[in-house]
Amino acid sequence: MTTTDSRSAAEGESDSVSARSAQGIRPLLVRLHFYAGVFVAPFLFVAAFTGLLYTLAPQLDQLVHGDVLTVERVGEAHRSLDEQIAAARAAHPEGALASVITPPGPEDTTRIVLSLPELGGKQRTVFVDPYTAEVRGELTTWFGSTPLATWFDDLHRNLHLGEVGRLYSEAAASWLWAIVAGGLVLWVGRSRGQRAASLRGVALPDRSAKGVRRTRSFHAATGIWLALGLLFLSATGLTWSQHAGERFGRVLDAAQGRAPELDTTLPEASAPTDEGSDEHAGHAGHTSDQAAEPDPADFTAALEIAREAGLGGTVDITPPGDPAGAWVVAQNDNTWPVHYDRVAVDIAGGEVTDRTRWADHPLLAKLSKLGVQGHMGVLFGIVNQVVLAVIAVGLMGIIFWGYRMWWQRRPTRDSRTARFGKAPARGTWRGLPMPALILGGLAVIAVGWALPVLGVTLLAFLVVDAFFGAARRQRS
Repeated sequence: MTTTDSRSAAEGESDSVSARSAQGIRPLLVRLHFYAGVFVAPFLFVAAFTGLLYTLAPQLDQLVHGDVLTVERVGEAHRSLDEQIAAARAAHPEGALASVITPPGPEDTTRIVLSLPELGGKQRTVFVDPYTAEVRGELTTWFGSTPLATWFDDLHRNLHLGEVGRLYSEAAASWLWAIVAGGLVLWVGRSRGQRAASLRGVALPDRSAKGVRRTRSFHAATGIWLALGLLFLSATGLTWSQHAGERFGRVLDAAQGRAPELDTTLPEASAPTDEGSDEHAGHAGHTSDQAAEPDPADFTAALEIAREAGLGGTVDITPPGDPAGAWVVAQNDNTWPVHYDRVAVDIAGGEVTDRTRWADHPLLAKLSKLGVQGHMGVLFGIVNQVVLAVIAVGLMGIIFWGYRMWWQRRPTRDSRTARFGKAPARGTWRGLPMPALILGGLAVIAVGWALPVLGVTLLAFLVVDAFFGAARRQRS
């Protein structure tokens, strides 16, 4: 064989491998997209529907709890914080004073948060009119959320089934990005091959088509428009999921992407001692008995020191957990532009002993924090809520069209009637060259480690698929 012939043979073999790779990947993606859609879509539909309900929580809160959440604005001046706290404690002396949250707006109430052992991880929040110091009511809250918002949040996260129920939402978030990415590759590749290779051909449904082709175009075109939002929801949802969230935490630790910690240890000069604790306790709000109630006046003092340090807007004021600790005043503004500065306050010395600034947070910490607020629909206010609602409704439409395609593809001839369409052919992975199989297998293992629920469910798919394939071969 001549050199030219050898070169031609090598080039032909290379082209053959490339062709096998291209021909093998698409059928494999089709089969994966099909089975993931059939079995995971119910979880996605529930997540979309419960998420849609959660986006309405702020408006429903106003309807149900508006009498305690908001007040009529009377003048410009608020009553002092200690007056408001004293009124709240007179009406509700139970439990321990945990924190105080200042009103986020001129028509919002002040929140006095009480810790009660019988409530577990929840709190009792007393709502006070900042203009009159009148107690408007109390609610059992969870991280500041009202009972209504908490109910919708639990419905979305775990269907009110606790830790076991969280697997449903993690399965939905784990598979959502894979289904979206696979669908994008399949639709864009198919559009380039069978329709005009234009933006219109990819991003708009084909209204002239009939039957399953029309349904597929609506399914795919809607997915194109919502892809970025769906990928965002998948990524942000995974960051606080049960198993993938733990993996994400490891990444943050390894990349030093955690938010900076606030040092709440008082300087030795300000920390109380056994000899002089009585005199200091009267000013600092607690005695040597760590369980003593903080003096309401100390909340006012801590707020004034924080304001002088530049903390504006709504803040959360937390008393120290022990006599040697500082008060913590943290900005609590989740709407863009956000404010998350925190200061440690020494009331005795009238100074800030430590501070963490939002501007100094690592990039990963910022992205994680902002992503969570965007996922919850608060980062951009009403616009954020509307966008999330559109994505939720669109995802439910995509799922509906997906199942409709499956039904439309069923055989309808008398000799081959069936309720649903035939699944894509098995064994498509055999068309892949060995390098692609090895690299693909390693990628699947890595993704399975990062997203354990996806890895376990994918393994379950493969086992079940292999079982039915073996049973079918035995019958044949």
